[in-house]
Amino acid sequence: MTTRRSFLKAGGLALAGLAVGRPARAAAAVEIHMMSDTLGTKVWFDPIGIHVEPGRVIRWTVHSNVHTTTAYHPRNEQHSLRIPERAEPWDSRFLVNPGNHFEVTLTVPGVYDYFCAPHEVAGMVGRIVVGHPEGPGTLTFDYFKGRPGTEQWQAVPPAARLAFPSVSAIVRQRIVRRG
Repeated sequence: MTTRRSFLKAGGLALAGLAVGRPARAAAAVEIHMMSDTLGTKVWFDPIGIHVEPGRVIRWTVHSNVHTTTAYHPRNEQHSLRIPERAEPWDSRFLVNPGNHFEVTLTVPGVYDYFCAPHEVAGMVGRIVVGHPEGPGTLTFDYFKGRPGTEQWQAVPPAARLAFPSVSAIVRQRIVRRG
């Protein structure tokens, strides 16, 4: 017959401790740096492309210059929709000082394209794949042309179009740096 005393002597307490649920450690935020050369003539997000699982926190941090992180979404000055339709758009507004940061938690699977408002025409854009690729971010940049209700949408500027890493490269590499 097993008694409490014999159970404890046999290491049962240690084994019992293994069965107790422990709080999971929260995953660290994925860091994206908002970069600029000293003259401000070259600007970029580092990394420019990442692949994460749903529920991850993404943190953009200013390294130098003044930047924003802004989702491609009609609520953001009529930019074309390039994030999942059910996802909430974001706009950090201007982040001015080195170390300033902005965070979002991305829970809806799909492709999220974003830009820096003052530097979009210079090609300062980024792409995040959450879970599996789907949604407007997987479509051509002009997919919405001719669709009702999109007449006011702004197209992605040519320099920005050229800067985006491919969705397949992001899924394959998980992290894509500017090239």
